[in-house]
Amino acid sequence: MIDLVGFDADDTLWHSEVHFQAAHAEFERIIGRYVDLGDAALHDRMLATERRNIMLFGYGAKGMTLSMIETAVDITGERISAADIHRLLGLGKAILTHPVELLPGVREAVTEVAARHRVVLITKGDLFHQEAKVRQSGLAELFHRIEIVSEKDPPTYQRLFEEFGVDAGRFLMVGNSLRSDIEPVVRLGGWGVHVPYPVTWALEQEHGLEAGHARVAEAPTLADVPTAVARLAARAAEAAWD
Repeated sequence: MIDLVGFDADDTLWHSEVHFQAAHAEFERIIGRYVDLGDAALHDRMLATERRNIMLFGYGAKGMTLSMIETAVDITGERISAADIHRLLGLGKAILTHPVELLPGVREAVTEVAARHRVVLITKGDLFHQEAKVRQSGLAELFHRIEIVSEKDPPTYQRLFEEFGVDAGRFLMVGNSLRSDIEPVVRLGGWGVHVPYPVTWALEQEHGLEAGHARVAEAPTLADVPTAVARLAARAAEAAWD
């Protein structure tokens, strides 16, 4: 009873957040030349800046870089040098040009799911960067359709369901983020397979999905995804007959 399976991309099919975390670590090292990091609450201030700027810059390396610069100028009282601002720009560019690193078993997992269901790729972030990563991944031909969106929330998923011609109850999303990949789909009546990634951005940790939800299955690795999808598909079929 599952007609369509969606796959997230960043940190589900390939590594992403580890590169952002490395950039944040270098950002802290640079700012540490100007202020006492223990007193500056740099992490909280950077996160607050990113939260404010999402509506302006969206998600991804470009938004992160602009937020780094804004935070740096503010927290140093405008004392940060042009050379260090240039270094912050370099951190963003390094992420944008970093080669795509696929997670283990990704092609096999997607191929196995695609043997039983139509599969689509749904990823959010900067359009140019996401297009480049999809192209470099070599996975594009596995998907019936590729969607790059600015946000993953219930209105976005509802629009996609209408475009795909599928009811929410016959859609399943596979992803690492409970906030973006799983909760919105489940709230609309769909299904979700959560594939945890070792590192999660703080904003993506904010969700209201209760543990052990009947429409959600955990897959410790990509190799476990086909079995988890099959288990939820069987559950969806049972629910349709009830």
